[in-house]
Amino acid sequence: MAKLTKQIEILERIDQLIRLKATGRPKQLAKRLEISEATVFRMIETMKDMNAPICYDLTRQSYIYTETTRFKCGFYVEELDTTTERNLSGGYCYKNALKVLAF
Repeated sequence: MAKLTKQIEILERIDQLIRLKATGRPKQLAKRLEISEATVFRMIETMKDMNAPICYDLTRQSYIYTETTRFKCGFYVEELDTTTERNLSGGYCYKNALKVLAF
């Protein structure tokens, strides 16, 4: 599991650097991330396989996104509105359960 976590961290860092247009050349990126240049190429290919619109800009000497995008991976807690909570909690029975719990 630690390997997967490390790969996700690398993807998140590459995403951040791409958004900043500050990856540098692949060799520089590899050195910055403390990974091999081959791993940089594999990670970029993985991102492309995940539909990330990435290309290398020779003028900037950086990977860039050709469209506004962002990589997110993880679990995010969000509050549900009453309707959504009711639908997740059993629909019509939700109101009855609340009445029983309130009693």
